[in-house]
Amino acid sequence: MNNLGPIGVFDSGYGGLTVLREILKELPEYDYIYLGDNARAPYGNRSFEVVHEFTLEAVNYLKDRGCRLVILACNTSSAKALRTIQQIDLKHSKDEPFRVLGVIRPSTEIIGDLSKNNCVGILGTEGTIQSGSYKIELEKFSPNTTVIQQACPMWVPLIESNQHETAIGKKLIENDVYKLLSMSPAIDTIILACTHYPLIINHVREIVGEKIQVVSQGPIVAKKLHEYLQRNEFMETKLSKGGSCSFLTTEKASVFNSAAKQFLKQAITAVQIRL
Repeated sequence: MNNLGPIGVFDSGYGGLTVLREILKELPEYDYIYLGDNARAPYGNRSFEVVHEFTLEAVNYLKDRGCRLVILACNTSSAKALRTIQQIDLKHSKDEPFRVLGVIRPSTEIIGDLSKNNCVGILGTEGTIQSGSYKIELEKFSPNTTVIQQACPMWVPLIESNQHETAIGKKLIENDVYKLLSMSPAIDTIILACTHYPLIINHVREIVGEKIQVVSQGPIVAKKLHEYLQRNEFMETKLSKGGSCSFLTTEKASVFNSAAKQFLKQAITAVQIRL
């Protein structure tokens, strides 16, 4: 590794761009490399073993590109691969410092404090919900909080195909939200546990009404990353600060560039790579 390196941000596709957008606002001085494994997305329905394999390949690629810190801006990767990567794969790494962080812990550190009723709803992909990661993490930070979960398998395809604004798309979203709300009248806080979902946050808020707050992960992750770097000088001093941001995808670059605009809110130029 070179002495200084960028921050890597990984997602199975486009959703992590909503997290990157908030990180760039919070920490614009650092260099970043975003990698989207769009050719193999979605990860949501894949097994733990496959998600771990794909995620580790991406982490190692970013590491080889000089990244000192990698953010898994993907709930499925954070749920199904992060722990193994941190506790087993990196344990055998001779390169220091190098760290991999996820998006679930930052969210669960504060979400319990936001609920007055101690009842939190989780909307996420099947993989994230089935992993039970939010329940496990919330038990650590807010053991008195009840967690109600609902998988939304159609939301990512709807958003990526730009069908979430259609009548059918809105109805599918409403159905899943109502399923969640029907499980407990005490839910007063909902976390959108997928980085695609900020694109439909306003519609979800319209469905649930003003009495229920709907929380997006991006601003939370960005703030927690800032705090992490303030606490960990050994890592902060190893990060390059040129204000640059490059984009990599396993899909055709033209396809990625076109779809990325709605997530990042700006035009980009990506480079296609192979993992």
